[in-house]
Amino acid sequence: MTDETVPTLFEWAGGTEALERLTEAFYAQVVKDDLVGPLFRHMDPEHPRYVAMWLAEVFGGPDRYTKERGGYPHMLSMHLGKAITEPQRRRWVSLLMDAADEVGLPDDPEFRAAFAGYIEWGTRLALHNSQPDAEPMKSAPVPRWGWGVAPPYQP
Repeated sequence: MTDETVPTLFEWAGGTEALERLTEAFYAQVVKDDLVGPLFRHMDPEHPRYVAMWLAEVFGGPDRYTKERGGYPHMLSMHLGKAITEPQRRRWVSLLMDAADEVGLPDDPEFRAAFAGYIEWGTRLALHNSQPDAEPMKSAPVPRWGWGVAPPYQP
């Protein structure tokens, strides 16, 4: 398999529609959760769609989050001062992984390892950047996440 024939994580996941299903199912659970729900009490009704746009761009899809929402600086601004705790981060990850199963995202080990790798990295960065004494980098590109060491298995 060559680099040209390896699909992006965005393509492998099922594109925009799959990521929107993921974030809709995910945030439906988040708002009901006692631990992370309070962080999203005043969530914009479009928030799930915006997060799907972010994930799409991160996973190699269109750069709509950058063009329409302001890219990394905007995402950073959404976390500043939130003082996310480690238990909240872990619950967020757990609920997202459950939602991935619920909506039928690919469950092959290669995709889920890459997906989980980004979610772990991104949530740990969000936790760090959300602390009252954090001094995060104010400007950066949206990260582009790939397969890592295990591209998709295709017999």
